[in-house]
Amino acid sequence: MSEQVTKDDLRQFIQMIINEIRNDRRKEEEFIPEWLKSRIVKKSLSISSASLQSLRVTGKVRCRKILGSYYYSKTDLANLFKD
Repeated sequence: MSEQVTKDDLRQFIQMIINEIRNDRRKEEEFIPEWLKSRIVKKSLSISSASLQSLRVTGKVRCRKILGSYYYSKTDLANLFKD
């Protein structure tokens, strides 16, 4: 005995997939990384590469170098403006 798939079954399946994709996108949008790339920091703070390097060298902002790219601590950047 074989079950036949109807158009309504396919519509329900498609709707289920669309809902899953929407949920996944919402989760991605809610994700806020703890470490930010240099270009994101420079753009959001409107500072130059030299200014960002100065913050890094003086130790005002923690950073990590991964595969040639610097990543900066979001909490340290927020604390810069509290002082």
